[in-house]
Amino acid sequence: MSNVIKEFSRFAHHYDAHNMIQAQVAKRLVSKLPSSSYVNILDLGCGSGEVFKNLQTSPLAFKTFTALDSSQSMLDLHPQSDVVTKVCANFNEKGFISTLPKDQYDLLISASAIQWSEDLDFTLKALSSICDRAYMAIFTSGTFATLHKVGNVTSPIYAAKVLEEKIEKYYMNVDFELHTYTLHFDSVRDMFRYIKKSGVSAGEKKLGFKETKSLMENYPLDYLEFEVLFVEAKNV
Repeated sequence: MSNVIKEFSRFAHHYDAHNMIQAQVAKRLVSKLPSSSYVNILDLGCGSGEVFKNLQTSPLAFKTFTALDSSQSMLDLHPQSDVVTKVCANFNEKGFISTLPKDQYDLLISASAIQWSEDLDFTLKALSSICDRAYMAIFTSGTFATLHKVGNVTSPIYAAKVLEEKIEKYYMNVDFELHTYTLHFDSVRDMFRYIKKSGVSAGEKKLGFKETKSLMENYPLDYLEFEVLFVEAKNV
């Protein structure tokens, strides 16, 4: 099991209480979807179901909804429905496409997941092969920028420019929007507690006790920065 899966599974039952930014991202992403009727929708990295919850109050109609996540603990939290099929699979593994109940989808949605792709070429090629229309929200290396600078830590996720270049390789028509969020805290200790339990630190280099203490003493802000790339990608 990868570090990312372990981290999200470990804190799955705390996730909904600590995923304020991810919830905002999912809501914004769904609001960008054109009102239409779809047959099969795939939610890649569905988590506890923020995308599905927002779709239920949107004007979109659909017949089937495949909720894929690498953490069974997260899938257990996802809403149940007659139209929902839950799939526990890791999109970094070569055979993940074969685990899906449909060969083709007419809409792919992915909120806060693609940043954990270990091989963007593999992931994007696979996704573009099963769906011609994708709406994605991807956290970029601009997330926690100040924290990384003060702690001398390299971001474990991709820069926006890298994501844009890779996505344009696999989709003919692409629109990008880079959006920033801030989340304020009463103390740096509360900030670190959030990072630990929200899952957003998955895969990051772990700091030692002295490094962590120094970072907490020298962090200059009362908030964390988040940078998200919203993507509308089509091959139609």
